[in-house]
Amino acid sequence: MQSVVVVDDHPAIRLAVRSALEASEQFKIVGEANNGSDALTMIYDLAPGLAIVDLGLPKMSGLELIEQLRATDHSTKLLVFSAQQEAIFAPRAMQAGANGFLSKTEEMHKLVDAAQAVLSGYSIFPSSALLSLTSPIGVNANVLIQSLSDRELTVLQYLARGMSNKEIADTLLISNKTVSSYKARIFDKLGISTVVELVDFARANHLTKETLLYPLTCP
Repeated sequence: MQSVVVVDDHPAIRLAVRSALEASEQFKIVGEANNGSDALTMIYDLAPGLAIVDLGLPKMSGLELIEQLRATDHSTKLLVFSAQQEAIFAPRAMQAGANGFLSKTEEMHKLVDAAQAVLSGYSIFPSSALLSLTSPIGVNANVLIQSLSDRELTVLQYLARGMSNKEIADTLLISNKTVSSYKARIFDKLGISTVVELVDFARANHLTKETLLYPLTCP
């Protein structure tokens, strides 16, 4: 059996992933983590064949987790399982070093198929990710979004949820001053001046963090 670590901050999703993978009788869940920091330590310690990773994680985002693992040439395969807009986040996951990206809007049996494919050496990404990397971006909003760093995009999403600087700092384990700096850079890059404008921008471009966007059913 292939060993798997599941990383998601929602217990119901971790349970659904565990149930789907174990039902296939091809995977063994060796660990679960609800934040990026604990996941990093767990993956280093357990060295699973595969880690299934959400992006919107506290303490360390999924993208940062992937980047840190790849910076050390860690061999664990990384499959992103996310409710984030795939046209924006799948290319970032690919560039960070993930082996695949699957939307949580897909049926759970497709997660099993994707896990098998990634462990077999395939890269599994939606066509939108490939087009984003190879084609010029013609929509102004996309140009603005692409100008944001991964951490800036994460902070933008938390701000759009109505979180205060202190709440964001506590979630990401950074200082209030650092959050303020990110906020200022986001406003500058997007050409906005208020949180209300930021929320409108996030909603218009489907950047708000959603939690459960798919039915938690197993095969």
